[in-house]
Amino acid sequence: MTSGSPVATMTRSLLRDGGLATLRGGALAVVAVTELVMFVVVVTAGSLIGVGVGPFMLPPAVLLMRSLTDRVRASAGAWSGVRIASPYLPEPAGSTPLRRCHHLLGDRANWRDALWLVVDSSVGILLTLTPLLLIAHGFRGLAMPFLVGSDAADWLGSWYVVIPVDDQPTAWFAAILGLAHFPLALWSAPHLLKLHARLAATLLSPTEVTRLTNRVQHLAESRDDAVGSQATELRRIERDLHDGAQTHLVAMGMTLDAAMRVLDSHPEAARSLMDEAKNSSAKALQQLRDLVRGIQPPVLVDRGIADAIRTLAIENPLRIETTIDLPGRPSLAVETAAYFSVSELLNNAMKHSGAHSGAINVHYESGRLVINVSDNGGGGANTEGGTGLRGIEKRLAPLDGFITILSPLGGPTMVTIEIPCGLAP
Repeated sequence: MTSGSPVATMTRSLLRDGGLATLRGGALAVVAVTELVMFVVVVTAGSLIGVGVGPFMLPPAVLLMRSLTDRVRASAGAWSGVRIASPYLPEPAGSTPLRRCHHLLGDRANWRDALWLVVDSSVGILLTLTPLLLIAHGFRGLAMPFLVGSDAADWLGSWYVVIPVDDQPTAWFAAILGLAHFPLALWSAPHLLKLHARLAATLLSPTEVTRLTNRVQHLAESRDDAVGSQATELRRIERDLHDGAQTHLVAMGMTLDAAMRVLDSHPEAARSLMDEAKNSSAKALQQLRDLVRGIQPPVLVDRGIADAIRTLAIENPLRIETTIDLPGRPSLAVETAAYFSVSELLNNAMKHSGAHSGAINVHYESGRLVINVSDNGGGGANTEGGTGLRGIEKRLAPLDGFITILSPLGGPTMVTIEIPCGLAP
């Protein structure tokens, strides 16, 4: 059997995937034992609410329970591809211990978590431990030929599966059956792990009420952010008009007034003042154009997000490669949010990352506009390090968009922007 034969490939896959799934199942079994202890702690804390200490014991106990179930949710997604969203209702700010207990007891997700502790420490642990039990039973079968007739045979027992082991031939037959336990365990481990993840999803996923509540809160927060951003933008426009174009227009008016007063007596001085007024009008016009470009870039309106991003890449001092594949145009609101988000990311890369080059990839996938922006800088970018990335989050939130940042220290930085949208041809 060559190393590249289908049988060898299947064997390696079975050993790799099955062995890894078996180890992961063992880890989940340890978690299940911890969950049983956690269930006792939560029930005890809840039973003490009436005697006065419960309001202080229950919140930390529930938070510990949530941390355990969050680990199960994370493992289901990472190990089995079963995504389980956080199901908890938002906690009101400034709650007293008693009100906090009332909120925790009123959140059905906590009751479902408690039910999961019981289910996982009984049914769940059987699913995750079965491959390990099969392997242990396989080793017991392999040991039969060497221990039959000895004192250890009493410890191993005289039966193996449905075979009475009382002599050497039956012991070797038991060994053959034991050997068959190993591929069975490795084959079943990934399937049992996925079944465990689906069982977790039935109890640990958010209910429809929780989804609607979280959706309402998200919409309220994004609305407040949008209103606040709009107010900030209006103040910026007003400040730019007052400090920029308005100043030059006032200066132009004063210069023209002075030119009219000296026009008859000093024509040369009047001509000089007229030139100065012309320069002021040109500066005012340029500032007005810059202001309009900051509100809605003409290239974005006229030619769409693809050409607008290419223009950003060309104008940026860094060497930016662009790969854009869009079969149509999103709405103007989506294009505007995407344009200014990419602009902010490129400015950050230019000013703070120390990068020399970068890349932008734009495509449409599963009903989302997806934009990947990367650079070869020093990394370390995060939403807590400045207002730029937080501003992008707030800009995308009203559109249900989000930003994902991968920027380890030392680089590179990779940022993904995703915005749900449709495309017009």
